[in-house]
Amino acid sequence: MAITAKDVMELRKQTDCGMMECKKALTQADGDFEKAIEILREQGLAAANKKAGRIAAEGMVYAVSFDNCAVVVEVNAETDFVAKNDKFVAFVKEATQVIMKQNPADVEALMACKTESGETVDEALKNLILVIKENIKVRRFVRYEGVCSAYVHGGGTHGILVNFETTNGIEAKDEFVAYGKDIAMQVAAANPSYVDEASVPAEVVAKEKEIMLAQMAQDPKTANKPEAVKVKMIEGKIKKFFKENCLVDQEFVKDGDLTVAQYTAKVAKDLGGDIKIASFTHFTKGEGLEKRNEDFAAEVAAAIKG
Repeated sequence: MAITAKDVMELRKQTDCGMMECKKALTQADGDFEKAIEILREQGLAAANKKAGRIAAEGMVYAVSFDNCAVVVEVNAETDFVAKNDKFVAFVKEATQVIMKQNPADVEALMACKTESGETVDEALKNLILVIKENIKVRRFVRYEGVCSAYVHGGGTHGILVNFETTNGIEAKDEFVAYGKDIAMQVAAANPSYVDEASVPAEVVAKEKEIMLAQMAQDPKTANKPEAVKVKMIEGKIKKFFKENCLVDQEFVKDGDLTVAQYTAKVAKDLGGDIKIASFTHFTKGEGLEKRNEDFAAEVAAAIKG
């Protein structure tokens, strides 16, 4: 398969690796991007968390916790000006209310739901587009029931929901509300992928071990070590992987002497009940979407000439 310069540039954008390394990896992978990224990781050239497609699109993420329910939603637009538009913000909040009250199964079902004014969400969206004159889309949402905390960061760049299981009614206490916000902010700051070790799929752990072994094989310091030593080193590396990627194993951002699990246990003990972090959702505005690449000065110049 012929490897084009465009392919190489795309892989470089996703991994931050050099042009030649990207070209070699793509050639070795016969043009398969996922395989090429894996090859670069094995060579220790690409970061574990690839940047694949994480170019920001505009709009906003909004998260809010209601009584025994919480919602996070992402609505995208073409320019960053729209996120500051009162009508756009009002639409996002109205859509959130509809999701909370009517619990649609997906975005398509949400579009058919009625707002308080009697029009559907789809009709409200089309009317908004006529006013703002930009393409606007409700991209995704998540709705949790039960004890939840919500947090919005950066004026809508990140939205986080955390769902808890509690006992003895401790969720009604101010101290728990503060704790819930701390955990939501932890998710925003440390960006975990999983709640705990048990929630990490076996195939993910297996793939990480495979990549670690490949990295060792290419490192002169470890390539010739006995297999038993390599296995021991892999165990240590996997523990580090869990510590970095599992919420409860991460260092608590407000107190590095505690893990999130230890902080949770401390709060639960102080409040006289039990707390379990059941799940979380972290939306980043524009994650995985392609942003319009424009020369604003050229656009203005073209408009003047027109």
